Amino acid sequence: MPPIAALALGYLAGSIPFAYLAGRLLKGIDLRTVGSGNLGATNVYRTLGAPAAIVVLLLDALKGALPVLLLPSLVTQLRPGVQSLQLLTLGIGVTAILGHAKPIFLLWKGGGKGVATTAGVFAALAPTALAIVLGLFAFILWRTRIVSVASIGAALGLPWAVLMTAGPLSALLPVSIALALFVLWTHRANLARIRAGTEPRLGAPGRASPAAAARAKERR
Repeated sequence: MPPIAALALGYLAGSIPFAYLAGRLLKGIDLRTVGSGNLGATNVYRTLGAPAAIVVLLLDALKGALPVLLLPSLVTQLRPGVQSLQLLTLGIGVTAILGHAKPIFLLWKGGGKGVATTAGVFAALAPTALAIVLGLFAFILWRTRIVSVASIGAALGLPWAVLMTAGPLSALLPVSIALALFVLWTHRANLARIRAGTEPRLGAPGRASPAAAARAKERR
């Protein structure tokens, strides 16, 4: 297949809305109108419970890992060279993350914040860096019990982990910086709630965000 087809397949894989499907299958609800309105594992946990959240988390990670592991080997129309293959692999990972955030199967309405899918991409491309970041995530979550704070902290730590493990010349470094900024952007509403002191802690009952409530009203 040509490189553009691999990139498109990466995006389509990332667009599979596992959280949305879990909500429909388990409770007949649209998770975009419940809780935070986000199609991510945290909202699944608060709405559907821990087992469903674990499954969604793993599936969201796999839709980042599998495309970068499988698709590059299927590309035949690629300029020879390790660098070209590496850039294509990174591009597939990025398109998978974009698909998770803006899924075509939901007409680009809703989506997750990209944390689990980014973790899946780096599990395939830089597992040592990911291990460092997961440790950071766990520590921040233990101290704060706020998933969004841990996610933001892990995202900011990702470029440093890549720098320490892959070096300053790695093509992963600029990609990790861009993805860290992307995760910050997807968490902009969380940042506002953190500053206001209203961001829910893990284990505390969540309530619908104003955006989710508005979307629910529109669907009635």
